[in-house]
Amino acid sequence: MDRTFVMVKPDGVARGLIGEVISRLEHKGLKMVAARFEKLTEKRVMEQYREHLEKPFFPSLRHYITSGPCFLMVWEGRDSPAVVRRIVGATNPAEAAPGTIRGDLAMDIGRNVVHASDSPESAKREISIHFSPGELASYKRADEVVLYE
Repeated sequence: MDRTFVMVKPDGVARGLIGEVISRLEHKGLKMVAARFEKLTEKRVMEQYREHLEKPFFPSLRHYITSGPCFLMVWEGRDSPAVVRRIVGATNPAEAAPGTIRGDLAMDIGRNVVHASDSPESAKREISIHFSPGELASYKRADEVVLYE
């Protein structure tokens, strides 16, 4: 099974949306294998968003992501990076489809509730930034037998 990284950002935490995000991913059939609630360090924010370091919006992104706690998660399921990205929706909530997390719950690109890895490679990199291998749980969901052929 594939794994992907998902983070409820400070705006999602402040708005009480952690449960909603978890619920949508669980209802799809994905399995949470790690989670942690914490305020990110500057070093981990720099690693997480390294592809944006030179972009003009990075200083405000860094300030925002370190402004409050985040809820970090690892999810498992077949093709989970792509599946989660579809559930999360477009980065800009104005372009996100209704029914997606951002389409239903966000108003502004700078406060779009959640981050999700955009590829299997990004997922692997981002998981390693926030979790050690020993923190990833292995277990069977009761409904796994009916989720997959």
